[in-house]
Formats: sequence, structure tokens, C-alpha cells
Amino acid sequence: MLVYANSYLKCGIFGVSHFHKKDCHFSIRRTWSLNCLPARVDALHLTRRIGVVYTVMSSKVMEKMGNNVVVKEDLQDFDVPYSYETAMEALSSLITRKKRGDKSFVGGTYGKLERMSEYLKILGLEEHMDGLKIIHVAGTKGKGSTCTFCEAVLRECGLQTGLFTSPHLIDVRERFRINGLDISEDKFLQYFWDCWNQLKVDVAIIEVGLGGTKDSTNVIEKPVVCGITSLGMDHTETLGNTLALIASHKAGIFKPQIPAFTVPQLSEAMDVILQRAHELKVPLKVATPLDNEQLNGLKLSLSGDHQFINAGLAVSLCKCWLQRTGNWEKLFQNDIQEANLPEAFLRGLSTAHISGRAQIVYDTCSQSYNSLKVSENPCGDLVFYLDGAHSPESMEACAKWFSSAVKGNMKSLSTSFNVECLEEVWGNGHIQHARKSMESDKLLKQILLFNCMDVRDPQILLPRLVSTCASSGTHFAKALFVPSMSTYNKVTSGASVIPSDIFNRDLSWQFNLQRLWEKIIHVKEVDTSLDMGAKMDNAKILPPHEFLYEDASHCNPADNNFSCSAVMPSLPLTIKWLRDCVKENPSVRVQVLVTGSLHLVGDVLKLLKR
Repeated sequence: MLVYANSYLKCGIFGVSHFHKKDCHFSIRRTWSLNCLPARVDALHLTRRIGVVYTVMSSKVMEKMGNNVVVKEDLQDFDVPYSYETAMEALSSLITRKKRGDKSFVGGTYGKLERMSEYLKILGLEEHMDGLKIIHVAGTKGKGSTCTFCEAVLRECGLQTGLFTSPHLIDVRERFRINGLDISEDKFLQYFWDCWNQLKVDVAIIEVGLGGTKDSTNVIEKPVVCGITSLGMDHTETLGNTLALIASHKAGIFKPQIPAFTVPQLSEAMDVILQRAHELKVPLKVATPLDNEQLNGLKLSLSGDHQFINAGLAVSLCKCWLQRTGNWEKLFQNDIQEANLPEAFLRGLSTAHISGRAQIVYDTCSQSYNSLKVSENPCGDLVFYLDGAHSPESMEACAKWFSSAVKGNMKSLSTSFNVECLEEVWGNGHIQHARKSMESDKLLKQILLFNCMDVRDPQILLPRLVSTCASSGTHFAKALFVPSMSTYNKVTSGASVIPSDIFNRDLSWQFNLQRLWEKIIHVKEVDTSLDMGAKMDNAKILPPHEFLYEDASHCNPADNNFSCSAVMPSLPLTIKWLRDCVKENPSVRVQVLVTGSLHLVGDVLKLLKR
């Protein structure tokens, strides 16, 4: 069967592998002979947008076409606009419209692993993949942190590093770091999907997206070493509702006879990991968590006690990689004792950076919030504590970190954030900072800014957060429930226009969260007799500024007077409202914990950057 398609997809998957300049014209004729086509190529429906033609094909069309399909394409003199936003639109067109929680989300007839395999074939990257010396890391908690530690350590060893993590918080380029920096817009546009082939690196550290067995990163066939971080109950709607099922997905990245490391796990998970390792003859070791004594007076750059587990795994992965690639002897000449960490390792562990995990941002008090100019008093009265925790275990770790941070516990804060105020100057995913004197006579108020996806269980997340904070003496004065700006099926950049429909979002989920919160705070069911339509109308009106400071003891949920919490109409309005509140009352310092969703954390960072 022959299918002819005039098509161009601006990510190099169907057409050329990378772009040049605006005036680039090309004419290509190529024939594919595939066992299964990459998803979303519609030979019958072409859409032209901003000088770009890209195609869409549903899985149903693919199924009708069957196997061994040959596709011929004829690309005729199409202009390639040098536009980053156009690239984001092209990327968005590739996202399946399946909702998170759909049972077929991970697999399906044409799962993301199969699609990624076909993309590699089309791009001719299969041999290049084998040439990359990869550290592949799966897990429930700590994947990003472990990968970040690995990258920083190996970069400090003098190696050219490539790091892939997901999801991104503000800009898709955050997923790709070369030598510690996000790739630039120019490089992204020049190489796009082909960037790993074009930007040469000595080591690639690849974070699994979801699960392991059927994750798109599992096209990696010959990693140098694999790692599995701490496992817990997350993504149960797709990975299974037991720890054993989840562990089987994570251990799916193991390759025959390739060394692997994990961290201490619950027996239900460890038994599955050990069994998989035995089946594939994988030499598996359990990495020992790092301790303070090994750091020689330095501190981990990522905050939280759980990071000692991630750092221990990262050290084991890096040592193994260096030894198996012949770099250990070159760099350290066997003069490093087993118990001691090389200086390069210490530098990496103390400088690694990843946004949205135990991150503290001091907002400025400037008159114009759209300006990046630092005001005379950048330490202001509004401090954001951002952590994308969204599983029970990570929520508990987040609560411990937040409680320690707001109390000024120097042992749990990284050196970068101790008694420092962060200027609102941004670049390469890092916040530049300057040391300022902190005012100590402020009245402190802890506020929760929360949202989570509806596939999460807030009846587990919120009680865990409240109880863990309370056990450390931290209590939230108010809770604000707000919808996120970003959507799962749209790729945006830091400069993307805020969608206009965010001010008219359905807030029913946020009201469910509020009712649960009030039940937790008052230890009793909340009367929900108030008409939902009236609630929706009220939610479109921001609370008065006094709401933030009023005594919560007057809260009477039986009268639907929820002075302990509020549903906010949109995130941009919420940030502006918080800023206005602190400007009105300079005697109060507001400490806002932003958690429950990496999407929410990314949206807040995006707004603060503006």
C-alpha cells in the first residue's frame, strides 16, 4: 500500500533533521518503509500555520492502514520560519490527546516507546544512540535530583555532559542541558529533535519520564549503568496500584549484564527489582546514602534530608560510569581511597541545581512587577517556597523541608539560600543572588498555595502535608486553591502569551480541595449546602486584603464562612493579590509554600520571572 503525503513537521521527524535560517527553502522526496508508522501523521489532512505545514494522524487511521506501510512524501519549497513559538506549536501537535489516567496512556497499540523507536529509525540515530555513554535513571522520587547530581559531578570531573530531565517548569529547553546550561533558543531551533546527535557529549544522563518498561527513553539499549531511585505509590492509574507492579515498570530499564544501582527500598519493591536483576544477570548493588562527614564541611546544594539518598546513588552511578569507561584511572590515578570522595565529586554535589525542588525565591517589592530591575529593598515581605511534590512520600519530605526552612534551620538549608535574598535576575534556569541583611522583626505568616492533578489523591496528600508540618510546629494561616495555567497538551516557553481562558476555568476541583482542607483543619465534615453556582460566582471575586491577616479562629465552616481558605480565580491574579497584600502591610512577612504539582510550580516561576 502506498500513501503519498506532502508534509512537513517542524521538528525534523518528517523532513529535514534540523533548521537553518528564515530564507531556507528545500525540496525533498523520501520513501519510508516501516512496520508501523510514527503516531500522528495524517496523509489525508494537512494543516498550514505560519508558513509551516505539519500533519496529524490518529491511531485509528494507522490501524486501518495496517502493517508494512510505505509512505512517500514530496516536500516542495516550504519556507521554514525561524520562530521559537512556531516550534512550540509543532511540538504541541505531537502530543496525544489522551488524558493522564487513561489505562492505555503508557502502552497502547502505538505506545510512546514504539513511536520513539520509529523516530530514531527515521532520523538514522540508532547507531548514534549506541555511541552515547548513558546513565539511565528510573524511580518514583528523586530521579531529577539524582540525574542533576550525576551531571554536576561528572562535569566537575572535566567531562562534556548532556542531561535530559522532565518535565520542564517554564521552558521546554530546560529538559536539555549541555555542560550544565539549558540549550539556547538558537541551538534548539538549529538542531531541534536532532540536538543530541549534533551536540557531542562524553556522557548523557537520561531521566525516565513515566515508569520505565514502556517509557520513550527505554529505546536506550546499551547504557553504561542504570539506576532506580526511591519507589512509592505514584502514577498508579497507569503503572498499577501495588508497589510490586510499579517496581516491575521501573526495573524495565535494566539491560542484560549492565550494572545497576538502587537505594534502600521496601521489601515489596526490592524483591521485584532483585528478581528482574537475576533474570537479566544484572550486577545490582544498593547505594549507601551519603552522610555529612563525607562532604568535608560542604553542604549539598539540594535541600532536604532525602537528598542524601539521591546523592549516594549519584555517587555510585558516577563512580561506576567512570570506571567502566576507563576515565577513573585517567582522572584520579587510583590514589583516591574508597571512603573518600574526589574533590570534583564534592564540587558537583555542592553546586548541582534543579528548579522547582526545595527552591526559595524572594519576591521583590518594586513598583513595577513586570520589570526585572531590582528594587532598593529586594528582600521584601513575600517569599515563595517551591517544591513540586505530588506523591505521599515526596509531600512528607516537602513538609519537613518547608518547616525547617521557615524556622531558619541552617542545617536543612543549602548554603545558596541561607540568610540570602534573591534578586529577581534570571538566566539559564538559575537565579542569581546577592547577600542582604534579613529583617528579624517581621510577623511571619505561612500560606499554602496548592493544586494537584485530578488523578492524584488529595485525601492522602493534604493530610500528610498538614500533619508533618504540625509535628514540627508549623501551621498554615491560610490555604489558597488555584487552577494551574499550563495544560498537559500544550508546549509553551517562558515568553509565551498567557492564555485568555485561564480567567474562566472550571473551579469545581479547587472547591473539592477547599472542602477537604476545611475538614482537615476543623476535624469534621463541612456543610456543602451552599449552591455551587453561587460559589463559582464568589470565586471570581478576589478576597479583600484583610483576609490574609485576619484571625482564622473566626472561621465557621458550618456557615460557609471559610476564613481558613479561599478558592482563587486564576494564578496571575493570585500572585498580584499576594504582592498587593504585602505592600499594604509591611509588618508581615508572608511565606508561601507552592506545592502539589510541578505544573503549578512552573507556572509560579514563570509569573515571578515576568
